[in-house]
Amino acid sequence: MLDMESVPPPYQEVQPHWFFCRRAEDSTSWHPFSREDSDKLENAFITAKDEEEDVRVAVDGERYDVHVKERKRYAVYWEQAPTEVRRCTWFFKGDKDTQYMPYPEDLSTSLEEAYMIAVTLDEWKRKLDFPTGETVILHNPKLMMHYKPIQLQDEWVSSPSEQTRPCTVKRGVDKIFVEIPDGEPEKIDHLVFMVHGIGPACDLRFRSIIQCVNDFRSASLSLLATHYKRAQQDGQVGRVEFLPVNWHSALHGDATGVDEDIQRITLPSISRLRHFTNDTLLDLFFYNSPTYCQTIVDTVASEINKLHALFKQRHPEFEGDVSVTGHSLEHSSPNNDSLEQMLTRMGLQQYLSTLQAEKLDLESLALCQDCDLRDLGIPLGPRKKILNYIKRRWLPEVSPVAQSITSAVDYEYFDVGIGQVSIDYPQLAFHPQTFFAFGSPIGMFLTVRGLKRIDPNYSFPTCKSFYNIYHPYDPVAYRIEPMIVSEVDLEPMLIPHHKGRKRMHLELKDSLTRMSMDLKNNVLGSLRTAWQSFTRLPVAALPPLEEAGTTNETNTEAESSAEQMEQPEITMGMLNGGRRIDYVLQEKPIESFNEYLFAIQSHVCYWESEDTALLLLKEIYDKLGVALEQPQQ
Repeated sequence: MLDMESVPPPYQEVQPHWFFCRRAEDSTSWHPFSREDSDKLENAFITAKDEEEDVRVAVDGERYDVHVKERKRYAVYWEQAPTEVRRCTWFFKGDKDTQYMPYPEDLSTSLEEAYMIAVTLDEWKRKLDFPTGETVILHNPKLMMHYKPIQLQDEWVSSPSEQTRPCTVKRGVDKIFVEIPDGEPEKIDHLVFMVHGIGPACDLRFRSIIQCVNDFRSASLSLLATHYKRAQQDGQVGRVEFLPVNWHSALHGDATGVDEDIQRITLPSISRLRHFTNDTLLDLFFYNSPTYCQTIVDTVASEINKLHALFKQRHPEFEGDVSVTGHSLEHSSPNNDSLEQMLTRMGLQQYLSTLQAEKLDLESLALCQDCDLRDLGIPLGPRKKILNYIKRRWLPEVSPVAQSITSAVDYEYFDVGIGQVSIDYPQLAFHPQTFFAFGSPIGMFLTVRGLKRIDPNYSFPTCKSFYNIYHPYDPVAYRIEPMIVSEVDLEPMLIPHHKGRKRMHLELKDSLTRMSMDLKNNVLGSLRTAWQSFTRLPVAALPPLEEAGTTNETNTEAESSAEQMEQPEITMGMLNGGRRIDYVLQEKPIESFNEYLFAIQSHVCYWESEDTALLLLKEIYDKLGVALEQPQQ
């Protein structure tokens, strides 16, 4: 009988996978596209062979375009140098390398041809010489090595063999250890623009806003897969798109010349620290400069509108809402009424045709005086209403909050107060659903401007939801709720850990405190009852997660309801639609040891915070009628 093991396996063409390159100052790394994107690129590659024009393929959630023939990947929504793309089939790795590197496509083709001949003829130990003097030997199907040329060794080299150790060669992406990322759902449910506050770097690793938003997006995709798994499987949930808004370059560098001016007056000592200060803390002063604050506001608004238009162009089927996230000093004035909306709000819509006949919009109306409106035949009462509204709109930092606040500063006589600038706020092309503030000093800014209290009836006219999210050790963050409800000492809402409940060390601390107080006051009357107080669940910002079919569900709900009943009924006002505004993250155990050591890190922790990302997702999907699920542990 024929020995089947002696028959060589038939040759099968290698399956390619597409990679893109990332180059840093001292390193080069190659990263695989998702299987879906790689298949799209391969199909386009096959189709484009006979075409003269290049073919573009949208990848990575359509945030990049790959020019297939050029083999380059271009960013769509931000400025970034194009990166090399490669159709990869063969890989190599040295002893000291941490990952396999793909061969250039022409060398991979040569290796594949040699491999095909070796398999077909069952003749191995085939040698392939590269023009660089390097050699690959196909010893057998499972052992293929890449040998670098032996250099002329001088007398100082004691061990030449270490200089010539071969690299391991692998055929096909399935033979190397590489994690191919999951593809992103095509359906986009919501769009979030993320604006950072100060400096070109967003965290202690000096990463850009683009890199930090990439991390936040990845965290949200992972949480959707765990906390909205069934909804995703049922087609109720797709994904949330997060896009970075970069305004820093418009204020620094050649755009304004201010960096060069500042450099001339900067002291030469401790240069690295001063460079960091010039790049970051300097932006704090720009916020309070009429010249540069106007540049910031114009740039942020125009960049958001440009990105919004580009997103709608690339996703014409998108019908979801849009939200804005501001980190640090970046805060929102989402007042983008039209002339008709303004007049309707005041009950003066009968004067719309009069103003439109004179080609007046909100911006030109802001330049009008009382006599101008009188000449148009508008009575005194409506004139005063219109001028008062316009004055408040074009000084949004003073008003409409200032109208309902007892203040030591008389804004009737001061256009510019303490840290107060008078600027024109451009309109956004949409009404934000929610504004999320990360580590924001808005409360401090309002207070030092002399604003004592925010009227509970005040809300953003075009943005109905507002969350003030912060880390407890963030030195830049301030609360908002005490400015609305000053008569009650109210703790902020605790953001739950994304895996449920509190972090263990905080839960233990709270439980021990409760047990100690219960025993001290002899309220419970027995150690057994005291032990029950030790083990009961803490109150969290979000309702208990679903645990369908568990026997503890009733007890958990009862305990949670009992504790919630202990909380005082608070009317928080309309800034967040009557809901709570201040939300605090739980510190990690190591951060509890030294609050000062982790203070700066706490200000930039939000980009990688899964707890923060889950709070955003819950707010977004609650409004879409999709409930949070308990992940499988």
